[in-house]
Amino acid sequence: MKYISTRGQTQPQTFSEVVMTGLAPDGGLFLPEHIPDFSTQCEALASLSYVDLAVTLLDPFVDLPRADLQGLVEKSYATFDVPDVTPTVRVGDMHVLELFHGPTLAFKDLALQLLGNIFSYLLERDGGELNIVGATSGDTGSAAIHGVRGRPGIRIFIMHPQGKVSRTQELQMTTVVDDNVYNLAVDGTFDDCQDILKSVFGDLDYKAKYHLGAINSINWARVLAQVVYYFHSAFAVMRETGAAEVDFSIPTGNFGDIFAGYIARRMGLPIGKLVLATNENDILARFFENGVYAKGDVHPTLSPSMDIQVASNFERYLYYRLDEDGDALRKMMQQFAETGSLALPHAPRDGDPFVSGSGDTAATLAVIKDTYETHGYLLDPHTAVGVHVAKRFQRDDVPMICLATAHPAKFGDAIVQALGEDLAHHPTLDALEGCPERKTALGATLAELRDVVADAIEHGRRCD
Repeated sequence: MKYISTRGQTQPQTFSEVVMTGLAPDGGLFLPEHIPDFSTQCEALASLSYVDLAVTLLDPFVDLPRADLQGLVEKSYATFDVPDVTPTVRVGDMHVLELFHGPTLAFKDLALQLLGNIFSYLLERDGGELNIVGATSGDTGSAAIHGVRGRPGIRIFIMHPQGKVSRTQELQMTTVVDDNVYNLAVDGTFDDCQDILKSVFGDLDYKAKYHLGAINSINWARVLAQVVYYFHSAFAVMRETGAAEVDFSIPTGNFGDIFAGYIARRMGLPIGKLVLATNENDILARFFENGVYAKGDVHPTLSPSMDIQVASNFERYLYYRLDEDGDALRKMMQQFAETGSLALPHAPRDGDPFVSGSGDTAATLAVIKDTYETHGYLLDPHTAVGVHVAKRFQRDDVPMICLATAHPAKFGDAIVQALGEDLAHHPTLDALEGCPERKTALGATLAELRDVVADAIEHGRRCD
């Protein structure tokens, strides 16, 4: 399997090259030259364990020996606290796919535990070093840090918007004091962090000199790992209900998680609808309603991981919507960079699985309260947005699966607001209070990031 850039000006690369490169040299995102079709294998796949299912689905996409891939997958998911890795539970007339059983209690662990192990495998095989630079709106940072902390040959620099992630999310990053971890608190928004990230990867000389790699969902391996739990959950629910297909509701800000569902559908998984759920930062919901993708101001909410106006993975979807025309996509993204908006030249196609909606703060709190009082099940605020929007599109004859993207204990303040009680706790998170912290304040500029990274790599210098 070779990989091509959405912008069409990069030579095809192998999976190993794509994993270590992250963003394509032409500024685009990597996608496989073709999507394998598993539609005729679903019956056999449905009986596999999570690990064996992951190996089977990932194998056609990677250039690793299958035995090595098996070992990497087993090692990655041995860190989860339930044998089923991503269990799906019934909550009233919906199903909830629990993606928070990994080390940092968020869905990002599903990809980043595996990606960390792949990085180490490739460095051991090929030599060299890797300096990971990433940005987080909340959960990616801690999951990435825990995926590579203490690993030889790897440094990780994570930017987060100061004061715009939950205190628990911040502690999950800043209390990791391994020497190879650099937490950068940026005076700005997540979109500022993401702009800086894209700029530093766009400087190809700097990127090559300092051996930069990406852990954000611009890295194809992130999306690929997330495809697996769509298959795993769909099989479980279809087995339970006898349904021929399922719908999924996905709270999303950066379009990576829902794009993984889109790839799963293209691989032959019987998904009817993909419900895109946003909070007040509804650029994606508005696009799927009117075809216009236009930036607005970022609004702080109870679901900070979705407080995003520019979704980095959206380019991958646009590539498919533009009939895989890299030239057209490149021109469209240039227009967006210049004007802050774009519009598709044609209406959504028949058979497009996406429907969309948004849930504001009042709706989020109401869903958390109603779900707990009615079913005794506690939702985090991101998942509550997904449940709220799912209710608009729920069909009588098709099961609806809502992705639970984080443990509610990560957002205890929101739970208190919704229920009036401090009910959301987890021993892993409670233990963080009072631990030593390490972070560096950073202005929202490319120059400051470059200086911090260069000083750390060349001189071992820290500013924290």
